[in-house]
Amino acid sequence: MTANSKVSTTRMLDGGEVSATGQAEVHALTGRFESILQSGTVSWAVHYRLLKRLGAGGQGVVFQAERLGAHNAKWPVAIKIFSPQHFAGEHEYREEMERLARVATKLAKIQQDHLVDVHNVVECDGVSMMVMEYVDGFDLQHLLDPATLQKIKSKVDSDRWGYLNDVVVTAGPKHSRLKPGVAIAVLRECLAGLAAMHRTGVIHGDIKPANIMLKRTGNSKLIDFGSAFLLMEPAYRRTWTPTYAAVEVLRGGECTFAADIASLGYVLVELLIGQPLFADVNSYANLIQAKLDLHDDLPNRLPDDFSDDDVLLSLIRRLIHPNLPARFPSAEAADLTENFGAAAFQKHLVKGDLSSEYENEIRLWLRELD
Repeated sequence: MTANSKVSTTRMLDGGEVSATGQAEVHALTGRFESILQSGTVSWAVHYRLLKRLGAGGQGVVFQAERLGAHNAKWPVAIKIFSPQHFAGEHEYREEMERLARVATKLAKIQQDHLVDVHNVVECDGVSMMVMEYVDGFDLQHLLDPATLQKIKSKVDSDRWGYLNDVVVTAGPKHSRLKPGVAIAVLRECLAGLAAMHRTGVIHGDIKPANIMLKRTGNSKLIDFGSAFLLMEPAYRRTWTPTYAAVEVLRGGECTFAADIASLGYVLVELLIGQPLFADVNSYANLIQAKLDLHDDLPNRLPDDFSDDDVLLSLIRRLIHPNLPARFPSAEAADLTENFGAAAFQKHLVKGDLSSEYENEIRLWLRELD
């Protein structure tokens, strides 16, 4: 651009020049910017690309997806698409979806590190969907699969394999089992997530290995809030998985925060013993009896190397106790009760020189699955 140029220009801060046309464009764009600031609302079309089916159940299907943004940006998310199949009609489906939206709104405000983040509840052609954080990792059900352990064995040397079996994970009677320190580390993070939910008045409603994710960072997250409900606003139907449901839930009684605690307790026992707890039980009556028996028979069910650990036995019994007054009164109590809470057991391991940096151990374990 020369001094004799007939095109009007303006010097920019970085030394460049803007034409009169450019100035007009920026002026118009600035006007739209100011209009947005003053409007109080913004709206735009949002598109999601469904990439991979992650799981399915009675409530619907979960997909790994991408949210497509401006400037070719892509954001990883998980989307649960709720099926209307088991509802009496469209009205009942919509009422249940509105209830879930109220739950999701509560959950979105928690922002606790061990709960999957809820981003939005959306509707497409009358079908409701919950948009959530995509968790990069593996659920416990996958990690306990014997094939997963064998995959790791094929990839590591003998020293690493021996260390993993001593500290992190080893073969069990039916599936892999976690070593007590790792299992309790997972338990404590789940209890922290539960405590945050319960303080907000939300019950998870379906805690099981498939709904606990271990992230590649080594941390745990509770996922899948499709069964969650507010304490004073129960769901359209109960969706607790019977194997992990508290005794009072199986009996048709009131669902409280304590039911979540019992479910997490059953998961803990399964992590420790390396086999499903009630795989051969064929009726609700027998399942209830099996859960009553488990409390008393616990030392005989745990592996020999920690079956007589009084701190661990006390912790588990107060997690799964069939009588509500004898169960931990809250998730915080399950973690922090002196002498027999989850934190007490970790301290017990430290005193016995049996502890480790569990978050890092889990991170390295998951890295070996790549």
